[in-house]
Amino acid sequence: MSLSADEVRQVADLARLEISDADLEPMARQLSAILDYINQLQKVNTDGVEPLAHALELHDVFREDVTGHSLSVEEALANAPARKNDFYRVPPVFGE
Repeated sequence: MSLSADEVRQVADLARLEISDADLEPMARQLSAILDYINQLQKVNTDGVEPLAHALELHDVFREDVTGHSLSVEEALANAPARKNDFYRVPPVFGE
């Protein structure tokens, strides 16, 4: 498939690319080669081939969601440099 200079300009415009006149002819050859390859791939018989979402088989990597021990407020705030009631106290960012 051979693309014309106008078609290359249109594709470049859609892609928001600026192409000089000197680059039009090489770009047309390259894009035409890509389209020829795509046409070649479309001729491959893929009957009976299941579509893939991923090339490798994936396994669930999550562990079971079970309840466990949680820290008490005192344990969680034991090393806090400053605290106010049951919260960390941080210095003001925009002033007092």
